[in-house]
Amino acid sequence: MPYIELKTTASVTPEKSESLKAAFGKAIGTFPGKSESWLMVNIEGNRDMYFKGSNSTDCAMVSVDLLGSVSSSASEKMTAELCRILSEELCVAPDRVYVKYSGFSDWGWNGGNF
Repeated sequence: MPYIELKTTASVTPEKSESLKAAFGKAIGTFPGKSESWLMVNIEGNRDMYFKGSNSTDCAMVSVDLLGSVSSSASEKMTAELCRILSEELCVAPDRVYVKYSGFSDWGWNGGNF
């Protein structure tokens, strides 16, 4: 039950959105037991965002929510992978990216909880 949300100042075309979704789908496997088959992705481009007081260079905020706990070693690998993806796909420099991880014990779906 992973969820990845990307907010960025960069322009995201429908083609780039598909490419990002596919890349996130592969990257989520960094976490044991997680796969694209349950992944939900939200991509928001062209956002008004400021990083270090400036909006002169593209930046991005990525939130990764997971059912269960978040492993530090897996999140370290995931951060590297997300920064690589954003650099290659959107030309957002890794030092202009924040990644936030949250683990949840309860996750609802289809009228109930897992």
